[in-house]
Amino acid sequence: MTPAGLDSEITAMEPTIDVRSVSKWFGNVVAVNDVSLQVCPGITGLLGPNGAGKTTLLHMIAGLAKTSDGEVRVLDEPVRDNPKLYRRIGFMSEHESVYGFLSGREFVELSARLYGLTPLSLPVERAIGLVGLTDVQERPLATYSRGMRQRMRLAAALVHDPEVLLLDEPLNGTDPRQRIEFQDLMRRLAGEGRTILISSHILEEVEALAGSILLMVSGKLAASGDFHAIRAKLDERPYKVRIVASDPRSMAAALVRLDAVDSISVDTDGALVVISSNVYALQRSVPRLAQEQHIRLLGMEPLDESLESVFSYLVER
Repeated sequence: MTPAGLDSEITAMEPTIDVRSVSKWFGNVVAVNDVSLQVCPGITGLLGPNGAGKTTLLHMIAGLAKTSDGEVRVLDEPVRDNPKLYRRIGFMSEHESVYGFLSGREFVELSARLYGLTPLSLPVERAIGLVGLTDVQERPLATYSRGMRQRMRLAAALVHDPEVLLLDEPLNGTDPRQRIEFQDLMRRLAGEGRTILISSHILEEVEALAGSILLMVSGKLAASGDFHAIRAKLDERPYKVRIVASDPRSMAAALVRLDAVDSISVDTDGALVVISSNVYALQRSVPRLAQEQHIRLLGMEPLDESLESVFSYLVER
């Protein structure tokens, strides 16, 4: 389960979601490749760059897509073709699919009807209240901001009071205040014993919210476990830093003597590309060296802060 060498978080809780050797392919394209994982009550982040297979995996966990191989069980039941189980799962897709002519309330009522709820008024009012949109519920969705539509879509996923909540990029289009309110709501729901699986490609979003992390890249599970353990592992990886100086040759000669520098190369535009396992020490040393050598330091920036580079490092380990 942890090809990157990270230990999974040990917990006495029974897993709510159990993914067993699951693969999914579309023709010759493998979207998910032999993934096994377990998710327990609380908030778990499903992290990975775009195209990593997160959405496909969520669709299989929600029962919306059939596995090509392997099995998915939710609440100890097979999830595919299990309508009774779907009433215990809330799913919010990444794509913003709403009918703009419906009011926010009508949209949530439609979801409630699909889940077979009756009467509608109490669960609909509760769900809209949870996302803080009671005062605009009668307005057409076409008049909402993107962040407001995201919140009303979340209300539609919550209207039947699900035990398991699957959210695909739920913070797209939300502003900072809405993100904080979303985080507070997720913590409250998790505190009630629910299982919440949140997909994101933004490391900071997951760090602020999830206690447990699942990292995916190229359809595979790259690592899983406690966020702090994964963060510590990421901090060990070498980083590329681009340095622009008035005299790159002299700057390179000075840098090569630093313990923090693993290697140096010259870019096509004359900038230095430094590989370092201790970026903090490098950042402190570069201005001092430039001053000592009477070199003008014109720029310094990391080159590989993207999740793709993080995952490449983890998979290669």
